[in-house]
Amino acid sequence: MLGPDAAALDAFAFVFVAGLITALATGIGALPFFIFDSISDRGNVALWGFSSGIMLSASLFGLVQEGLAEGTPAEIGIGMLAGVVLVVVAHDVLLDAEIDPKEYEEADFKKLVLILGVLTVHSFPEGIAVGVSFADLGLEGGTALFGFTVPLLAVFMTLAISIHNVPEGTAISIPLRAMGVSKWKMVWWAVFSSLPQPVGAVIAFAFVRYARAFLPYGFGFAAGAMIYLVATEFVPEALAAGADLPRGGKPMLAGGMALGVALMTPLAFV
Repeated sequence: MLGPDAAALDAFAFVFVAGLITALATGIGALPFFIFDSISDRGNVALWGFSSGIMLSASLFGLVQEGLAEGTPAEIGIGMLAGVVLVVVAHDVLLDAEIDPKEYEEADFKKLVLILGVLTVHSFPEGIAVGVSFADLGLEGGTALFGFTVPLLAVFMTLAISIHNVPEGTAISIPLRAMGVSKWKMVWWAVFSSLPQPVGAVIAFAFVRYARAFLPYGFGFAAGAMIYLVATEFVPEALAAGADLPRGGKPMLAGGMALGVALMTPLAFV
């Protein structure tokens, strides 16, 4: 039988692997380029919409709903505000927070460190969402998985973030493909963009595991940060990609979002 320290270490390793799975899923987004030479603007807009719909569903029907079961609306609201503030402040600190994936290939070590910092702002909240969702790992009420009792919310969030990361990986690969970057290198850079997620997952898991009273705030924090990213980055990226499409690509964006919501919402109530 494992001692307390060994059991805790196994739990942290399990959460790290869950976060790593979401990061690796980003690499799947580069795989279409092994078959197709390019992705159309219409397809790009739909992918951004799909990704946004998944994020919104995960935030509202996963994190916020679970947070309300653990705490008050005020606590969730404070957590959401803190999540938004973190993203805003992090962007201001990094100043040039909009880095084109084209710069990945051309970057020296110093530039790569900066890029990783920017990517942390973008993908860290997703890792936090995964980590917070594992707060009840090992407790009753979950499902047996690889020797652990895993909360259903954790299964939902890991699946949601993984699916969300696939179109994000495609979006990252589009400019790299235009540069003539090799296909396997595109897979690597796509995964690289999500490497902060397993780290964020472990940090968030540790925080809510040992500071249980802050769990509602943690749920709100992750939800607020992800919703803010959808509103300020994903949707504008989609509209920029669809600028030359009929009605600015808005119908494709709305359709993609509706598909993402339709896919994830039923899973939240399983």
